[in-house]
Amino acid sequence: MRATTAFNRMLAIDGATVASVTFTGDGIVVELARRFRRLTCPVCGWSTRAGYDTSTRRWRHIDAGSSKIWLQAEIRRLSCRPCGRVVTEAVPWARHRARHSRDLQDVIVWLAQRCDKTTVRRLLRVSWAAVAHAVEMVVADQLDDARLDGLVRIGVDEISYRKGHRYLTVVADHDRDGAVVWAGEGHDGKSGKDSATLARFYDQLGHDRTAKLEAVSLDLGGAYAKATRDAAPHAAQCADPFHVIALANTAIDVTRRWAWNLHRHHHTATKARWVKRTRWALVKDPGDWKVSQREIVDRLRKDRSVLFRAWALKEALRDLYRLDDPDDAPELLDAWLAWACRSRIPAFVKLSRTVRAERDRILAAIELGLSNSKLEGLNSKVRLINHRGYGHHTPAALIAMIYLCCGGLTVQLPTET
Repeated sequence: MRATTAFNRMLAIDGATVASVTFTGDGIVVELARRFRRLTCPVCGWSTRAGYDTSTRRWRHIDAGSSKIWLQAEIRRLSCRPCGRVVTEAVPWARHRARHSRDLQDVIVWLAQRCDKTTVRRLLRVSWAAVAHAVEMVVADQLDDARLDGLVRIGVDEISYRKGHRYLTVVADHDRDGAVVWAGEGHDGKSGKDSATLARFYDQLGHDRTAKLEAVSLDLGGAYAKATRDAAPHAAQCADPFHVIALANTAIDVTRRWAWNLHRHHHTATKARWVKRTRWALVKDPGDWKVSQREIVDRLRKDRSVLFRAWALKEALRDLYRLDDPDDAPELLDAWLAWACRSRIPAFVKLSRTVRAERDRILAAIELGLSNSKLEGLNSKVRLINHRGYGHHTPAALIAMIYLCCGGLTVQLPTET
């Protein structure tokens, strides 16, 4: 069997046949001959027979054993009338502006979805930049506008991706198991945690699709609430329970530090040390208590400590999200607000003002059962993605990885076609 016939069967390059095979010190160079004459613009798809000029280009392909494979072909440029510029023609074996074949990029991205970039680089003998470029190109190729169709209930949260308060805004679909449908960073040096960033999502979503939104779960900040109120005033805004309970735990910490300082100033060091050790018992879910932590809360109850009253207020607020009948929530929340206001615990009096201001959004979250728990879990995933890539130089590279790993994209291997 001739070498060209063997490589034709082995590579199965769409739209081309193997004209010659050359063994060089850098690998195997496979010369391709096209099966078509028309030139196609890779941007708009316009085609013509008239070429502008011709050059020879190589694309790295999947290795054959220990040998690198290079695809080589004449590539033509055309003057595209709709685009109004000269562009390089589209070829079926590689994406536009890529120096690696489509099959090799798919393998790179399939591996990047599952392991760190160092492993991908060493296994496939490509550079870090090639891995990042392949991810961005494949994600851009697969990420179509249809992912924004049918959105009814969404969650919005910020994700820290770098020191210095650098954040990305992430939007997920509650009805698709928290799949990320949009991610963006702020412009003009902003952190990405501002209302203008989320407004860009609503602009991309469009008026018709925004009108179909029924509920949006958010944190307690004003930036995302303002953008949602301006773009989708009809949608119910739901205050994320995680952030509400986090404020209650902060109030407990403030109260505990106040009690600790009180005992220190009264020279009761033993009591101060004991108060200091109550932290995890007070903020932890009672279902996860150790025996020692349960004993700590029992002792606080017997001593009628202010810390026990603070803990009881926190648990009463948490119980609102565990109600069997959400219709009872408004009455119970009003009772909690009255209790917190009369508690004479400064941290919880302050918390009651915040809860009262967010009353409607808290009740909406209880009624609809929405939370950003899956979005909060994305923080851990993003940290893992950053660690696997040993950091990302640009937010765009990280956003591409978030879409790849958390957006429900499926990369098909060449062997599966």
